[in-house]
Formats: sequence, C-alpha cells, structure tokens
Amino acid sequence: MVRATIGVLPGDYIGPEITREALKVLDAINRKYGWDIRTVHLEASGEAYDKYGKHLPDHTLEKAATCDALLKGPFGGPPEELHHPKWSGVEQGAILPLRKHFDLFMNLRETKVYPSLIQHSPIKEDIVADTNILIVRELTSGIYFGKKEERIVDNEREYSDVEAYRESEIRRIALRAFEIARNRRKKVTLVAKSNVLKSSVLWREVVQEVAKDFPDVVLDYMHVDNAAMQLILNPRQFDVILTNNMFGDILSDEASVLSGSIGLLPSASLGSSTFGLYEPIHGSAPSIAGKNIANPISAILCIALMLRYTFDKEQQAQEIENAVEKVLEQGYRTADLVQGRPDVQVVGTDRMGDLITKQILGS
Repeated sequence: MVRATIGVLPGDYIGPEITREALKVLDAINRKYGWDIRTVHLEASGEAYDKYGKHLPDHTLEKAATCDALLKGPFGGPPEELHHPKWSGVEQGAILPLRKHFDLFMNLRETKVYPSLIQHSPIKEDIVADTNILIVRELTSGIYFGKKEERIVDNEREYSDVEAYRESEIRRIALRAFEIARNRRKKVTLVAKSNVLKSSVLWREVVQEVAKDFPDVVLDYMHVDNAAMQLILNPRQFDVILTNNMFGDILSDEASVLSGSIGLLPSASLGSSTFGLYEPIHGSAPSIAGKNIANPISAILCIALMLRYTFDKEQQAQEIENAVEKVLEQGYRTADLVQGRPDVQVVGTDRMGDLITKQILGS
C-alpha cells in the first residue's frame, strides 16, 4: 500500500495537456493496486508570474516541501517572447531554484530505442538497435554554479567561468550511479576530460575509489570528445554514463535524438532522499499547444520513473513502460511519430493517454 502526495506543476503551453495524461496513468495504477496517491496543484512559471510577478512563489516551495515527489511539465514561452520578463527568467527563477532548494544533485535521462520506432532514429538501424542508455548527470555544482568574473585585461574584456567540484559532491553521485547500474547491465562509463581539466582528474580518482565497493559493476572511462563520437558510432556499448554538469547537459541532448523523438524521453532529478522531481526533457512547444497533438509519452514515463526511484515500485514502473511499448507496437502514433507512414494510426494527446491507461488496466 502506497500513501503519498504528488505536487503537480503543470507547466506552460503543452505542459498541462501532457501532464493530464500522465495523471491518468497514475490514477490507473492507483486504482489497480488500491493505493492512496493524491495530487496537489503547485503554481510556477508563467502561471505564477501572471498572478504574483515571480516564477516560483514562496508558497509553492512550502507546499512542494510537504510532497513526496513533484511532477513538472515543461516551462517556458515562445522564442519570439523570450525577452519578456514572463519568460526570460524562468530557468534562473524557477527551475534552478527548485533543484537547489531540494538539493537535487543528480539528473537521470534514459534514452531507449523502441523496436517499433527504430525507423524514426536518424542513426542506421543496425547501429542503434537495442540501445538503452541512462545518463547520470551531476546537477547542482560545476561550471554552471561556479564563480563568474568579468574584467578588463590589456584594454579588452575577459570573462571567465570556474569549474570546481568537491570530493563529496562527486562521491555522492558516483554511489548512486553504481547502485543504479547494479539493477541494469552492471556497467558505468565515467565521461570526463582528465587529460586537460584538473576537476576531471578528481572525478576520475573519486569514481575509481567508489568502484572498489562495487566489484560486480564494470567501470569504464572515456574522454568527453570520444564519448560524443561513440554515442553515434556505437551507442549500444553504453549502459550508465556518469558525468559532470556541463558534459551531461550536452551529451544527454545528443543521446536524446537516438530514439527518434524527444517526446518519448522522461527525466528524474534526485537527491539523497527518495524525493524527486520528474519532468519531460522537451520544451513547452507553444506552436502546437491546444491542438491535442502533443506526444504525452515523455510525461507518462515520468510516472514510471517516479514509481521506480521515489516509491521503489519496480513492477508497477515496468507495467507503465510495457504498456507504452505495447501501444506503440499496435501502431498508434502521435503526430511527431508519423513521418508520412500510411501503416500507422494517428491519435491525439488524450487518445494516446487513454490507450496506455487501458493497457495498464487490461481492458
């Protein structure tokens, strides 16, 4: 029996549409197993800015702190309005503070290539088949949070960003990465740049120390430039990729294209406790908002990640993932997965959610 409260931040534009379908799936699991998982609405991003003039009100953080997990839709506005205060500060005003407030130091992004969608990948089928990669990215330190300076040197501007990591920051995420790898294919690839960067030397030293406590998990090392190439040449070689904030930011976006649609990919931001923030990796897609054509699968798979990492319910997480795969195998597609194919059935956002829900309930 699971009793819990999930804070829901619907997000902007397509955010509420796809979040609604994720909550359908959560409700199906709730009913199927007699759980008591409740949801509470939390105001943030554009919705909050319209009411309070800020992207993350204090009362939202206070409510979020009483929840067991957060489900977040994509934040942000149209590209042509990014200069507007409503949208220009969303990253710094809402997303980063959420991660920092709850010390969510680890981001997980899984890229899985579904057999029924393999033709959508830009990579050749024989290369990308059976790819299943989990990128574990450090989230609250490194160059994005390091010291930033602006100065004049020899009558010209010089700007700098400092990449700094403490041993404890590396050790805590390395431990989680190895624990996760134990339940997958038992391989961790550390991606860094220790031939050039001193901070990467520390990453390599600390991760090698942690690896000694996990003799059943293989540790591999790869420079980031080679890793970027290998993701395209031979993605199947990877199981869990462990890396710092900036490298993880770049590599996870690169890996996301392997599946064929960014609308398929969920993410989890976790800390030392079971509390987590779960969100699709894609943006708010203003151009398709309100048209019932957005792909809700990324948001639905966020529920699977939540059940796995916050509630330790692997069986139910796999039920959701299997339901998604089954519906795709049956030929149902949202618009982003059609590409002119006559042999598939195009469905809207809500219909895709209904199909996956029915698959879970066995009806």
